[in-house]
Order: sequence, then C-alpha cells, then structure tokens
Amino acid sequence: MRDWHVLVVEDDPDGQEVVSTILEHLNIRTTVAANAEDAERFLFGGTPFNAVIVDLALPGKDGWELLRDILANPQTANIPCVAVTAFHTSKLREEAIQAGFSAYFAKPIDSTAFARRLESLM
Repeated sequence: MRDWHVLVVEDDPDGQEVVSTILEHLNIRTTVAANAEDAERFLFGGTPFNAVIVDLALPGKDGWELLRDILANPQTANIPCVAVTAFHTSKLREEAIQAGFSAYFAKPIDSTAFARRLESLM
C-alpha cells in the first residue's frame, strides 16, 4: 500500500479523524476535503489519487453529485470511490453500488473490513 494517496471527502471532523487514522495505520497518505467543491479542486486540479472516500451527506453538493462529476470526467472516471454514511439502509447500499461506488460502508466504520476492501480496490 506504499505510495497510495487517498482523498477523504468528509465534512464532520470526527469522521475525518476516523477515516484518516485507519488509512494512516495502513501507511496510506491522505488528503482531506470538507466538501465536494474542495474535493473537485483537488481531483480536477491534477492531484493523483488512488481512491476517494466520500461521505454521502455532504453540505451543498452531496456525495451522489460528487460521484457523478467524478465519473463524468475522463481524468477521474477510473478512480475507485467508496461511499460512507451514517444513514445506512440496505436499499441505500444497493443504490450506492448501482450509482457507481466501488464499495459502501455504514458508520461507524469497521476498520478491518474497510482496510481489506480498500486493498482489494487498489
């Protein structure tokens, strides 16, 4: 997992901390964006990322809209995107995968399952 760089798009400071800590334990470099607009500046500005972790319930442009923008841009369309949400339902999980997310995790995140799934995506 050396040299991996993951963008964490999460507005909640506690959520940012949890995901960043899990990734740091895996020796994965992280960049945090507090909203979709900041995330797009990183993504479309040329910073290379191996994956994007996206909270579905972001202020302003939500995680669903961010995913659509990522998939629509040839520069970023092949980057695996992982959805995270505190508002989990099995229907929401299905919708997230159908929309194009590579994986889905309900909060609180199971760090072991999260790490394994990330490894399989990269």
